[in-house]
Amino acid sequence: MPRFYPDILFSDCWGSIGDKTFYHRKGRCYYRTKCSPAFPGTNGQLDQASLHHRALEAWRQQEPEVQRLWNKYALEVPSQRPPYDPKTSISGYNLFVSAYHGFAQLGNEHVPSPRRKGHFPVFALDFLSASVLDGAHLLLRFRSTFSPDGDGRRYRYLLKLQLERPGRGKNSGLLRNFLALPGSSANGEIIEFFVRDYRQIWGFDLPAFQAHCRYLLLDSETGFRCRFKEKSFQFSYGYL
Repeated sequence: MPRFYPDILFSDCWGSIGDKTFYHRKGRCYYRTKCSPAFPGTNGQLDQASLHHRALEAWRQQEPEVQRLWNKYALEVPSQRPPYDPKTSISGYNLFVSAYHGFAQLGNEHVPSPRRKGHFPVFALDFLSASVLDGAHLLLRFRSTFSPDGDGRRYRYLLKLQLERPGRGKNSGLLRNFLALPGSSANGEIIEFFVRDYRQIWGFDLPAFQAHCRYLLLDSETGFRCRFKEKSFQFSYGYL
């Protein structure tokens, strides 16, 4: 991955221009040539693209007064993209699309109403155990730590998971999304995730795995999500 070196004209770069895309990793800027795949994408990728197109169309259909209200609330949300200036914020369009995608991940896709993002409670997940169900599916259990000032009934955990061979590093492109099972409220002691056909997702079966994951909270009232936390661990499993 070629690295971008600042000069007198350009101190930093981000986004895309021509066939080049600039991105940041560990505080350094790199660039890559945008790929043009011959295949249209997997079924999952096509579903996500269709969802995003529906979100864009829903934004276009909002009345100007409603869009202005989204823009007003977006000024309170710091941008997490370059140039990483705490004085910058996201746009109302970004806030709207984030809420739309969040509701869709909760299984409640609909056009969101303007809401402030607000603050999320303090939370953490610690891995407990893994079991194989029906010889094909994986059930992961975590212990949840949740701040007492938050209403856990309105939040659901979303797990972004990658399984690897023990000792292997993470690849964000191999992360897959799994929503906590119904009944696993965020402030419950045990949180469970059902991973269907895990062997087919990552292409191998082993007696033990290296797990890399990101996890976050989804707000069922607003559709918004918080910043993710990261965790890596190894595990073996039993059969149920």
